[in-house]
Amino acid sequence: MDKVWRRLRCTQGEKMTTVGLIGLGAMGSGMAQSLRRAGHTVHVFDVRREAAEAFAKDGGVACASLAELGAACDVVISVVVNAAQTEAVLFGTDGQDRGCASHMKPGSVFVMCSTVDPNWSVALEARLEGMGLRYIDAPISGGAAKAASGQMTMMTAGKPEAYAVAEPFLNAMAGKVYKLGDSAGAGSKVKIINQLLAGVHIAAAAEAMALGLREGVNAEALYEVITNSAGNSWMFENRMAHVLAGDYTPLSAVDIFVKDLGIVLDVARASKFPLPLSSTAHQMFMQASTAGFAKEDDSAVIKIFPGIELPAQKGT
Repeated sequence: MDKVWRRLRCTQGEKMTTVGLIGLGAMGSGMAQSLRRAGHTVHVFDVRREAAEAFAKDGGVACASLAELGAACDVVISVVVNAAQTEAVLFGTDGQDRGCASHMKPGSVFVMCSTVDPNWSVALEARLEGMGLRYIDAPISGGAAKAASGQMTMMTAGKPEAYAVAEPFLNAMAGKVYKLGDSAGAGSKVKIINQLLAGVHIAAAAEAMALGLREGVNAEALYEVITNSAGNSWMFENRMAHVLAGDYTPLSAVDIFVKDLGIVLDVARASKFPLPLSSTAHQMFMQASTAGFAKEDDSAVIKIFPGIELPAQKGT
């Protein structure tokens, strides 16, 4: 019954509103597919024109500019890397009004899905309200597979009027949409706490696997035991599988956690709140980044440990 209700809501939402998505990366492409699968006509924009056109071949509209997408859509969903890219999406970078914000209709909703400083998100809400636009602070989690299946998690905060317009689209993209407050900031605060745990867990998983390799333990056997024991974590099970496969293709890159744990530490520093584990994990990702692994999968943080032989890529 719940699934039927959600489909009906999305169908009703489509009659009233149009949706656009900016950023067809690992998460954004899956989110756009989920929206399309729910029956929405999805307008998309990506700096890689070919990515937008490839999406549109199977249904949808590839927009040639941010201004075109902003003018066409009542709800604009931004899935870019950071606050700076979000600013560029909204307001442009060259002072020539090439962003989408000034082209959006009054009352339209901007849904921000990046991991950012919560204070920046609060300020952005106020800025957009001054332009007659609504805003939802909506960081995401779950990875590319859950984004593609419409089962990711959204940590959201915003005013009821914004949800009234955007909620059918949020439901189409996510298995869980948490409403954490009626103004911006709460979603981003919960997301950075999630990233604190994710980063620390990846760093700890890498350290554990590295010790096992150093001590001559069979890596496959270690993985099997740990994933069936109390020491397991979702990140150990997921990321150490990448290590065993010798595959560091970036689903989430090392530099993502350089950024995200940096935000965590900045927020805590402003409150004079100690985060010793987060600080150590951040230094580990920084070390991996400066050692040349910045764009590799975040499991490549294991490469900072000396004196270990990592599994070779399977099939090589």
